[in-house]
Amino acid sequence: MGFEVVCEVEPPMRPDLTRVRHQIGVLSPVADSFLIPDNHIGRATVSSVAVAHEVQAMGARGIACLNSRDRNLLGFRRDLLTAAAYGVERFLFVYGDKPSAGGRTSELTVRAMMDETRAAGDDAAFAGCGPFQVGVTSGLRKVPEWKKAADFMFVQVSYSIENLLRWRESVEVDGPVYAGVMVLASGGMARNLASSIPDIDIPAELVEAVERDRSAGVAAACEQVLAVRESGAFDGVHLVPVSRYREVAAVLERELR
Repeated sequence: MGFEVVCEVEPPMRPDLTRVRHQIGVLSPVADSFLIPDNHIGRATVSSVAVAHEVQAMGARGIACLNSRDRNLLGFRRDLLTAAAYGVERFLFVYGDKPSAGGRTSELTVRAMMDETRAAGDDAAFAGCGPFQVGVTSGLRKVPEWKKAADFMFVQVSYSIENLLRWRESVEVDGPVYAGVMVLASGGMARNLASSIPDIDIPAELVEAVERDRSAGVAAACEQVLAVRESGAFDGVHLVPVSRYREVAAVLERELR
């Protein structure tokens, strides 16, 4: 497969998939796959497995994100069974942000989820189902050995192609690696990201440009996608268009041809 664009969609916080379907329809011309977050930023959303199934029903490829924060072992096995019943085979496992209500279960880790998913291949309950593919995330730092066993890897959002390339040269993994690209929707968003993600390194001039013109964040993200593709160092990008998916789709449909 060539350069892959994995677009993240905004999962619904109400029992209505209309907006998700619209995002998928708009982004389908430029997206090879769609990633569905799991209770992102600590708020309850419709199941990522259910939304990934909806994505696939619309003819696209879905990746269901699952966090270790919200589930114990029994709950995780339920998720695997549900995914198998729905034909969802690709997952991204993450730790999960601090929840807005309640606490963490503290029973599972990303590593334990990986091990449990691999073990499902030998479980009679999953006989006849295709093998699951497991992805993990990484910051721009040394990758633990156990993460290198994942089928694919999503790298922390960065606004510096130089930092991404420097990190990629330092890491050896067998599976596909996707660089994180996120649209800056506002100066406030930039400041929140800078305070919550270590070493994200958002250029001051980009923040100023976004504060002057809201479309500057879209242009910068699309330029980053093209720069990552041109570098040849990554197998694709994990693109987070935030609320600007229409604008992103319009630019990339023109530029990726």
